[in-house]
Amino acid sequence: MKKIWIGAFGLLAAAALIPAAVLYSGMVDVSADTPHSPVVYELIAAVRERSIARSAGDVVPPTDLSEAARVRRGAGNYDAMCAGCHLSPGVANSEIRQGLYPQPPDLTALREAGEGQDRFAARQFWIIKHGIKATGMAAWSKGGMTDPDIWDQVAFLQALPALSPAQYRQLVTASGGHTHGGEAVGEHGQETADEGDSGHDHGHGDHHH
Repeated sequence: MKKIWIGAFGLLAAAALIPAAVLYSGMVDVSADTPHSPVVYELIAAVRERSIARSAGDVVPPTDLSEAARVRRGAGNYDAMCAGCHLSPGVANSEIRQGLYPQPPDLTALREAGEGQDRFAARQFWIIKHGIKATGMAAWSKGGMTDPDIWDQVAFLQALPALSPAQYRQLVTASGGHTHGGEAVGEHGQETADEGDSGHDHGHGDHHH
């Protein structure tokens, strides 16, 4: 019996040490141009989705997400902060999006039927506010976005898939540009000293972040 216990302990020790040795060896490829195996990818996706669903469970969307003013205000921030990764109408891909792994979702595409609209909006709010570790998705609340700013962004996302390129550009132009908490901000969230220069071109063309 003693030998059995010793053998079992040895197996458990090996089961713990071998993965640790592999991780410490540097053999695990962390490059963004090499995808995870399907099993690892699905495991990470499942953990992520369950975590978001639990964390966003108490988020209650406002009832005015369809209001034109909210949609318009969200357009400027989306164009400045999100379009480079999540695309805009008429744009098939971007340099930064092609280089990220996992690749950011195309938010101009119609979403698949699934959870209800309120739960979907709550999920979007939580992701924009808190970000997602190791994906490149920023916690925009850390950059100065208030909850009302984020709900404006969510309102815009509900309308985005139905917009033509011209409609998108019109909304961005009418939005007042990139603003947080009612204040104009410049490239990468820096407050602009000259509000007259708070427009929509942040000095790097289509390479918005």
